[in-house]
Amino acid sequence: MTAALSNLKVIDLSRVRSGPTTVRYLADWGADVIKVESAQGDGGLGFSRDDADFQNLHRNKRSMTLNLKKPEGLQILRRLVEQTDVLVENFRPDVKYRLGIDYESLRSINPRLVYGSISGFGDSGPYRDRPGFDQIAQGMGGLMSVTGLPGQGPVRAGTAVADLSAGLMCAIGILIALLERERSGQGQWVQTNLLGAQIAMMDFQAARWLIGGEIAGQAGNNHPTAIPTGVFKTRDGYANIAASGDAIFRRLCSALGADHMASDPAFADEKSRLKNRDSLNADIEKLSSQYETAELIERLNRAGVPCGPIYRMNEVFADPQVRHLGIAETVTDPTRGPVRLVGQAIKLSRTPSTMRLPTPRLGEHTDEILRALGYSDADIASLRQSGAI
Repeated sequence: MTAALSNLKVIDLSRVRSGPTTVRYLADWGADVIKVESAQGDGGLGFSRDDADFQNLHRNKRSMTLNLKKPEGLQILRRLVEQTDVLVENFRPDVKYRLGIDYESLRSINPRLVYGSISGFGDSGPYRDRPGFDQIAQGMGGLMSVTGLPGQGPVRAGTAVADLSAGLMCAIGILIALLERERSGQGQWVQTNLLGAQIAMMDFQAARWLIGGEIAGQAGNNHPTAIPTGVFKTRDGYANIAASGDAIFRRLCSALGADHMASDPAFADEKSRLKNRDSLNADIEKLSSQYETAELIERLNRAGVPCGPIYRMNEVFADPQVRHLGIAETVTDPTRGPVRLVGQAIKLSRTPSTMRLPTPRLGEHTDEILRALGYSDADIASLRQSGAI
């Protein structure tokens, strides 16, 4: 079986999370990825290379060390670019120009190059040179203003929404550019940024302002507009119930033996249920708390009411449906042995993603890559002596 992207050569100049997330999509579908690192390596923001996070981000890649501040190091990168399809970077915008590895400079070497950039705020504009981090984008993109309990004050999401979204969007942009290259023969510059990606992920919350002038606030575990949807106590814990829409609400009432709620004028339609959300939630919780979580979930799902448990991460990967989906995949590391990583949620019938390689040791493939470029062992020794690799 040939991997879907096995014809692609990719240079990964990115660090921390957003860029490595982009490259992970390409690597998992078979692209030959060279992770270019400094001699000190890229453990992220003070994290160890052995951390679970780093191991999960950089599987299926080869690693070489390269000092781009040395002319010899820059020349090696340029030689790699000559035969590369994709390059991904997430430097602050000024850095790539200072190093001479910006899109226009590298396009002159390889016009077919697809160059992916992720920045904090964009490659132009008044915030161009600001450092960008996920939590800053969560705040500026509106996510923290709608997350958390009413009146609680801003709350960050529990995962790196802006970083991961920007990485995903850059990967989509790269694949679009590669598809267009089949027609034009030309590469192009693919740009995204954490702020823009976070705003795009606000989706209907952003549209509520743009179209209707509504400024969304914190709604806690309640859905902002679809009522009742939220977290409800059970006899032994909590469950999520999503019963918006008249038909599903009636099914919920019937399943809980409370048909009278469906005919109550206070809950007659979406507008009235939104207006009276607190009292409706209280009435539902009086009923849900009479059941154990598993019993309630089974009862409501059997009635066609979306309902599910609220898991901690150990419980997530113990769930039979999650096990069936196979999203926890195993790769064999030469020192650690079998390592379980977070696989892809996208499934292709003929060319699935694969876990071929563990995260490489720092510079593990430097000599191998240089020899493929035509450097002799004496050349490599000289480059190492000069600090270029």
